[in-house]
Amino acid sequence: MRPSPADLVREFHLACGLDARTVPTRVTPELAAHRGRLLAEEAAEAAEVSVAGPLDRLAHELADVVYVAYGTALVHGIDLDAVIAEIHRSNMTKRGPDGRVARREDGKVLKGEHYQAPDVSGVLRGQGWEG
Repeated sequence: MRPSPADLVREFHLACGLDARTVPTRVTPELAAHRGRLLAEEAAEAAEVSVAGPLDRLAHELADVVYVAYGTALVHGIDLDAVIAEIHRSNMTKRGPDGRVARREDGKVLKGEHYQAPDVSGVLRGQGWEG
């Protein structure tokens, strides 16, 4: 079984002396801004390659986005796997009782009448967040 992205990124952060919190925590504005810049940089690279780049480069850039996103979650003490599971649960409620979904013209799946918003705050409280 492969280690999860969260485990791999935690290993990197600990090996390099980077922040790795275990409880959801506010960080300094400087650290938050730094992580935001890293995310924006990686997302921009992935977006650029997604249009005209080769598939192997796209895979690399997408993995970099995920890696930095997991690192940002780790810096903030967020168990991102649990948050993703809650987002997935919510997304699955976009389907109607018949299993069908409504789509926007460009194919994006829309929220239907049975949609249930994710309870990310509840997930974070379960991780020890007091917000």
